[in-house]
Amino acid sequence: MPQSSPRLTLPFIQPAQAQKHVTHNEALRRLDIIVQLSVTAFDAVTPPANPDDGESHAIGASATDAWAGHDGDVAFWFDSAWHFVTPSAGWLAVEAGSTDVMVHDGSGWVAASTSVDFDNLPGVGVNTTSDATNRLSVSAPATLLTHEGAGHQLKINKSSASDTASLLFQSDWSGRAEIGLAGTDAFSVKLSADGVNWEEALSLAAGSGIVTTANMVGVVAATPGPGNAVIETGDGANGSYTKFADGTLICQIEAFTTADGAAATWTLPETFASAAYSVAATVLGATPGVITISSQSATDVEIVSFDLSGSDSVTPDVSLLAVGRWL
Repeated sequence: MPQSSPRLTLPFIQPAQAQKHVTHNEALRRLDIIVQLSVTAFDAVTPPANPDDGESHAIGASATDAWAGHDGDVAFWFDSAWHFVTPSAGWLAVEAGSTDVMVHDGSGWVAASTSVDFDNLPGVGVNTTSDATNRLSVSAPATLLTHEGAGHQLKINKSSASDTASLLFQSDWSGRAEIGLAGTDAFSVKLSADGVNWEEALSLAAGSGIVTTANMVGVVAATPGPGNAVIETGDGANGSYTKFADGTLICQIEAFTTADGAAATWTLPETFASAAYSVAATVLGATPGVITISSQSATDVEIVSFDLSGSDSVTPDVSLLAVGRWL
């Protein structure tokens, strides 16, 4: 029969063997070393000066003194001497005081976690339980996603335009707000009071006009589009104007001087779409007068001034306001 067991090399008591207790005790001693293997340190190379009975070490490379020639073995102090066992692939051990499990790979000790495959897990629950739909579930006051030295992107991908890629905000597991690509490729913001009936508060499609604080005031256009402003303003010698993207145009001039016995022409600071706009005039100063519009076009207004007796020889300054359409 063999002299020892094939896996742990425990000595067998042989037939007709004398002093069987010696072999039996040697086997128990090896079991005491190997079972529930806990070492004082891994990769130790120098034996301690005063080891405790039962103290063990996982010997590293280039061991010295009493451990010389036992690189890779486990040293065990017992009966005032070092005893050695050679670990095999698959043995498990921990360092005393630590919770890290080490496994022997046939060459040395490595962290057991390095052999765990974290890809294609069916689910992960952090402080909670994952399920078939919520395969990643986190229960915490906050969740942090941060950079690794530069930027950081959170990507939500969908298969086709009719699918949904969105962020859903819930109250007691009932939806209240949703932002993202909900059923289309247009970015939308949807709101709900009950989690069942939803209202689309905002929808932005690629190529549509998007209003920001940067382009709220700028150059408006007859055909709204990206980059066009909502409000356009300007001023010069002929007054000032405010132009809106909906087609409204307001022109104004302060202290416009009328002519003696003739019409004075106000050349508008911006052109109307036609002559169909309204003009309001206010006489400035303490002398009362009457202001009339003798004619107007898309580009100018003819102003005539009279005093209360009907004479057109007065020349008061007036404030003029014209409101109409630029498209």
